[in-house]
Amino acid sequence: MTWLTTLRERTAAVPPHVVDVAIALLCYVLLAISATGHSEAHPLALLLAAAATLPLIWRRRWPLPVTAVCGVSTVLLTMLYGLDDPPYSQLVATYTLAARSGPLSRLIGSAGTAVGITLAFVDHQDKLVQLPIVGLLFIGAYALGTGARARHDRIALLEERTRRHAEEREAAAARERERIARDMHDILAHSISLIAVQAEAGPVLVRSDPARAERVFDTIGETARETLTQLRRTLGMLRGEAGSRAPQPDLDGLAALAERAREAGLAVALEERGDRRPLPPELGLAAYRVVQESLTNVVRHAGAKRVWIRLDWTPDQLGVEVRDDGRGPSGGNGDGGGHGIMGMRERVGAVGGALRTGPGPGGTGFQVTATLPVSERVGPTASGLSRPDAPSAPRERASQEAPSNG
Repeated sequence: MTWLTTLRERTAAVPPHVVDVAIALLCYVLLAISATGHSEAHPLALLLAAAATLPLIWRRRWPLPVTAVCGVSTVLLTMLYGLDDPPYSQLVATYTLAARSGPLSRLIGSAGTAVGITLAFVDHQDKLVQLPIVGLLFIGAYALGTGARARHDRIALLEERTRRHAEEREAAAARERERIARDMHDILAHSISLIAVQAEAGPVLVRSDPARAERVFDTIGETARETLTQLRRTLGMLRGEAGSRAPQPDLDGLAALAERAREAGLAVALEERGDRRPLPPELGLAAYRVVQESLTNVVRHAGAKRVWIRLDWTPDQLGVEVRDDGRGPSGGNGDGGGHGIMGMRERVGAVGGALRTGPGPGGTGFQVTATLPVSERVGPTASGLSRPDAPSAPRERASQEAPSNG
């Protein structure tokens, strides 16, 4: 089979049109010799031989018409002059019909071929002994064509599957890049903003309140170290490091988040209503990032003195609300400012939630409200910002408000 494989590889490198022309010419020569019986060539016999073979040049484009023209010409040639050899051109046309045509075309072509074979042997009953052999040849050609069609369909299916998998991998990689970009933005924007505000207030506090200035500088160092840790974790995920899949921040980190905002001079009130339930990591991270980015915007843009953070638990969802008493949307903290709001919207939407932003109550300040879906099957947990005295009583915790650095 080595020579057959080599021949197939070399043939595959030849342009298909060249192959079809060579096949048509070869079939013409064989059919003309068989029809004329090595005697003087009759013009009509040569013409019918040409009509029965040369259309094979277009067999790939129009398999059914080529099969019909070749079949009619072959039948006429057999009835008028007789054929000693098998009808090679018609066998090639039958193979092509089975390999490249649809079900209806194959049915019409097969029926026409059967009729043509019958007519060809009506006037040559002395050759009826060859009928089974000719029938087997046509069946074999049709079977080979069917196998080629199945092979082409399988290859096309595999190529489509490969293309679809490649698109899915690219989409997954794009989603991962967007997620990492959101994490980097949230980590850097929040931490650097707090560090900048506290660093600016530090020299003033050194002269007026040294003890508090010391706490401010401690907070700067702690924030910087935590930022580096989160950045190493995020960059480790890019490198595929095993230790980079450490737990992400969740609702348990909101108290520390609020405390750092207080150190930056904001009076932060943190409140939780309803019965807390455990959340999947992606939901807890989304809620944390919404609060984190909202506080970042307040520190950077709002010029606010007070911030209210509230978590509202209901049987089927968690509401996260952050509002301030600053300048509101006109102060740059609106829906169109930078990538922060857009990143929050994408993050909340990725977990099936919704985000609303706009002026606070009465047009004062700015408000961010996220609604996250929560399964009803999870039960209450002991962890949280605060514990209720009774299961039916709403939980609230109003944090102590630190005076502004200003």
